Amino acid sequence: MSPLNLTEQAQQLRDLAKQFEALPDRVRGVSYTPGTDALRQIGPLLLTTQDLTATLLVRLGALANSPYTRTPGSHASLECLSSLVLASTLAGNDLARALHANPLEGAAFPGYPPYSESDRVARHATAIPRMTGHLNDAAHQLDLSATGCHYVATGITSDLADTQANQVKSAQQTTGPALSPAQYDALKALSAGEGKLYESPRRGLGVTRVVTADGTRVSIATFRALVKRRLVTADTSTSLWHGQKITVTGDGQRALAPHRPAAAPAAVAAPVPAASCAQKARR
Repeated sequence: MSPLNLTEQAQQLRDLAKQFEALPDRVRGVSYTPGTDALRQIGPLLLTTQDLTATLLVRLGALANSPYTRTPGSHASLECLSSLVLASTLAGNDLARALHANPLEGAAFPGYPPYSESDRVARHATAIPRMTGHLNDAAHQLDLSATGCHYVATGITSDLADTQANQVKSAQQTTGPALSPAQYDALKALSAGEGKLYESPRRGLGVTRVVTADGTRVSIATFRALVKRRLVTADTSTSLWHGQKITVTGDGQRALAPHRPAAAPAAVAAPVPAASCAQKARR
């Protein structure tokens, strides 16, 4: 299974928001006559709303079952998306209520007097305010759904940006400032191995010095700067008089990595002339 593309998920939510945005005006402005005409006009709005609710549920499921849940701030986005499933469901419910309030035409049971025109007019007069109220409620929930989709999409984008910024900051804190030329030369020489830290008497005073395998001169100040940045360590279990082995740490190797030249591409053998191949085949 390929990893979830959060940037794509955010864009899909923006597209979904636009689809929701197209519905409230259609719901508020729907023109109908109670009865079969109302069913024909409102029914498709209900089906569209249900389709969008299903899509919202798919988006929620994808995000809730992805590594996005480990991203700081993701909880608020998922909670909002869950509330949008409710809002769009309520919009569909309000549209269904409008249809339920719609007086459909039909014949009375046998033995009962047929419905008169005055009865039909009275039913329509009673139904229209109720239907209008349900339609307005549906439009309000659809507005909330559109706004919420934009909010969640923006939240995902913001969460991604914050995570990337924190990763860069963490990497900068790990690697620290750039190496000075002297520090780089010292680290490079020590990475070859066999570097040691000695203390030898000179004029009655102990003098600490660094010895490298290739003879590169490393000042004690440079060495201490590398130790402070945790780029090198010395084996303190050995006496300075005998020499403490210096080891370049993992951070030290990573600090050297950007400065190492890329490996030269492997040489490509020249093609063998066809005549030579033919001669080898006859031998």
